[in-house]
Amino acid sequence: MARKGWIQKAIKRPGAFRQKAQARGMSTREFAQQVKANPKRYDARTRKQASLALTLMNMNKRRGKKR
Repeated sequence: MARKGWIQKAIKRPGAFRQKAQARGMSTREFAQQVKANPKRYDARTRKQASLALTLMNMNKRRGKKR
C-alpha cells in the first residue's frame, strides 16, 4: 500500500523553486528543463528541486489521461 502524504513530505521548501523561476522570468517547467540541461551551473538543491518539479508535473499529466 502506498504511503499517504509522501509528496507533501518530499517538498521541503514549498514555493522556493517557483520563486527561483519567476526571478529569472521563466515558468517552472522552463526553468526545470534549463536546470536539467545545464546541471553544473546550479547547486545540488536546485537540481533536486528541478527533478522533483518535473516528476510531479509528469505525474499530473499521466493522472489526467487515466480519468
